Amino acid sequence: MATLGVLLLLACVFTPTSTLIPTSRERECPYGDYLENGICCNKCPAGFKLVEKCRGEGKRTNCTQCPPDQYSDTMNFYPKCMPCKSCNKKKHEVEVSKCKADRNTQCGCEDGFYIFAIDSETTECLKCTLCGSDEREVQKCTAERNTVCECKENFYRVKRKCEPCKSCAADCKHLCKSLPSHNSGDSEESGKAYIVQILTGVVVVAMTLLMLLIIYMATKRLTKKSAHKSPSQISETSPELSEVLCQNEEVFVRPVIGCPESKLPDCVPLEIKTHDLIYTLLDLVPVTQVKQLVRSLGVTETVIERAELDYRASKEAHYQMLKAWTEMGSQPSGGGGGGRGGMLHSALLQELLLKLRQMHLGGVAEKLETKYTIH
Repeated sequence: MATLGVLLLLACVFTPTSTLIPTSRERECPYGDYLENGICCNKCPAGFKLVEKCRGEGKRTNCTQCPPDQYSDTMNFYPKCMPCKSCNKKKHEVEVSKCKADRNTQCGCEDGFYIFAIDSETTECLKCTLCGSDEREVQKCTAERNTVCECKENFYRVKRKCEPCKSCAADCKHLCKSLPSHNSGDSEESGKAYIVQILTGVVVVAMTLLMLLIIYMATKRLTKKSAHKSPSQISETSPELSEVLCQNEEVFVRPVIGCPESKLPDCVPLEIKTHDLIYTLLDLVPVTQVKQLVRSLGVTETVIERAELDYRASKEAHYQMLKAWTEMGSQPSGGGGGGRGGMLHSALLQELLLKLRQMHLGGVAEKLETKYTIH
């Protein structure tokens, strides 16, 4: 029995403890590498694609150059290159520079057309504007900018047309001194119109000042009432008022009660898992507007096209596009951070809600705020 006890004691002493302690975080690879089965592998440079992943620590990834008519403009570990763009002659596009292994085709516009940016990734060629008979050209049309026209002398602009000056108006000041003395009727009408404009301006300013005074007095009164209440009175009469506001730069989030002071201003008890948010978005946002949403969130066209090539199912491709958006902040130049442990950073969530409302998808934004109790 004594021998058995000694053996058990030795087994407990020499049992490895590393298997009992969970790793605090995954291994971090240097910039330009990616983690593959616990090994840091180097990415393929721009203009190349992946042939075979590295097989061990210190071994290099096998890459090969993109074939003709294909390109890759970023460091990657993808087995496919992107197809080169073709300039559309029907849309008045001309080729400025040919497609290379590390750069897509660059297109410009034909003579008489200028390039117009629809968004950060999409452009189109529009025809240069010709100045009208009552206009003069201030700046000629260029490849990047449309013609600039202005009304000729003694004309003023009414909406999109240039009309001849007939009375003493803001854009026809030359008539204010040159009107003949016998034309008293027009002078009286102009004088009356000028007085009406002044009176209207005075009334508008007075109303604005009155509204500001009312708002100031109401705010001051509420502030005084709040100052007279003790913290215990506030918590007893209104539990909602005992919540604290945690400020994260320009974004304000209302967390739950019990937010420690040591963690302010970044304390946000609400946790939102990125994959849960992405699937919720895919259920709420129309399929035809998902790509527009990810573009407005800053996802590049290269990432969007890559997702469409690698995943045939549109929903999975859209998932990868949104996932790329949540991971953008974790890159060295991201700054904001996509969150840790699969949790979404509050700044990204506020950006998402803003973009949804700008796309007239306010209903989707409200459903997200209700689901995640965002106030």
